[in-house]
Amino acid sequence: MSLPIAELQNEYTTRVIPSLKEKRGYKNVHQVPRLMKVVVNTSIASAPDVKAALEIAKDELQLITGQKPVETIAKKAISNFKLRAGQPIGAKVTLRGRLMYEFLERLIKMSLPRIRDFRGVSNRAFDGNGNYTLGITDQSIFPEVELDKIKRNIGFDITIVTSSKSNDEAKALLTELGMPFAGRNAKKIEKVEKEGVSEESSPVSESASA
Repeated sequence: MSLPIAELQNEYTTRVIPSLKEKRGYKNVHQVPRLMKVVVNTSIASAPDVKAALEIAKDELQLITGQKPVETIAKKAISNFKLRAGQPIGAKVTLRGRLMYEFLERLIKMSLPRIRDFRGVSNRAFDGNGNYTLGITDQSIFPEVELDKIKRNIGFDITIVTSSKSNDEAKALLTELGMPFAGRNAKKIEKVEKEGVSEESSPVSESASA
């Protein structure tokens, strides 16, 4: 039995594709940029107890994304940081398909509005190849996380990989999907905060570290 399609995925098919075709002059649906994957990554290399911190990070990642993470390993030794080649330094999850759309929907519609004094995400965090990286410095913005059970604050880098060939195309796609870039939908953001949805003080940056 197949699972029902994610709401954001359905919105992409029914509204975003026609909108982008009209606004950007794409001739057919295959030219319209699409989401490829979302990678959620965290590093714990600076933690005093790396083993315990890694287990906490993996548990939080699985809770937030709904998928079991894999450990990331140091590729080379760096003596100044007491880092050995092959040493576990973090964890990551690569989301595709339904889980990817569900995670992005929760991020855009539930997690980001919970940030106190939120005025939009950075417009400058594109890599020139259609990918966007958003830094989250505290996992408490995710509603799945129970505040009284947080053992250690963990930062995440969320990289959204698209089929876009330029920053402009990628931004147009994410904007249509509801990503609240700085300077856009300011009134909508203020309304959310006035209604008391914004409860957390965790900032959003262009990158995050544990």
